[in-house]
Amino acid sequence: MKVLQQQHWHLLSLMILLGGIGLCVTWDSDFLRGELGGVSTAIWLVIAILTPILHQIYVLVCWRLELFYNRISAALGTDGFKLYKAGFAILFVLRLLTIIILAISNSNSLNLNTVLAYLLAGILFIPSVYLFYSVKKYFGMDRAFGIDHFDPDRLKEVPFVRKGMFKYSSNAMYTFGFLILWVPGLLLLSKAAILAALFNHVYIWVHYFFTEAPDMKVIYGTEAVRLTILVE
Repeated sequence: MKVLQQQHWHLLSLMILLGGIGLCVTWDSDFLRGELGGVSTAIWLVIAILTPILHQIYVLVCWRLELFYNRISAALGTDGFKLYKAGFAILFVLRLLTIIILAISNSNSLNLNTVLAYLLAGILFIPSVYLFYSVKKYFGMDRAFGIDHFDPDRLKEVPFVRKGMFKYSSNAMYTFGFLILWVPGLLLLSKAAILAALFNHVYIWVHYFFTEAPDMKVIYGTEAVRLTILVE
């Protein structure tokens, strides 16, 4: 089934990442210190890890059902992409929201100078904000959501963006956009939130290599994707 192409590597990578998280919380109890709203940090950490997994599985299934079988458009017509976008947006916001909640629950577990932590948070926040500006101005929100999977014949002729933050990386969304997820853990000195941000940032590259890149070869052609990777 085309939906599951290369997903054995996705699953293996996920198992390794989850194993790493398990080792971290086993070795250092500070990762699980605290609670919020009567819910332990351990539970908030699980929620913060499950959210990106659910998000990326949702995108995988929607993208490939549409790209290879046209299932979403066939069932929902022109509303298919709009409904998919709504689900994507909700899950994307939840990735940040669950990390913020986790950071509050596990606050002051990270032994780092406050001034340094705030400085690092500011350094990471600036490129992430400029990335979102670049997406809106140069890339287009629909392309960020993955409209090329819904309209590949039209989008395959659209050139890759090389303006704004995309001057520095052809995949600026994953390189710079996910830096914002590190900010709550730094501002609230939370080890668990930093761990969740690290998981998010590594795991999105799992999505890129085993879902997005193979799909791009189908949409844009192998040579176009090869040149994009070389630019990185």
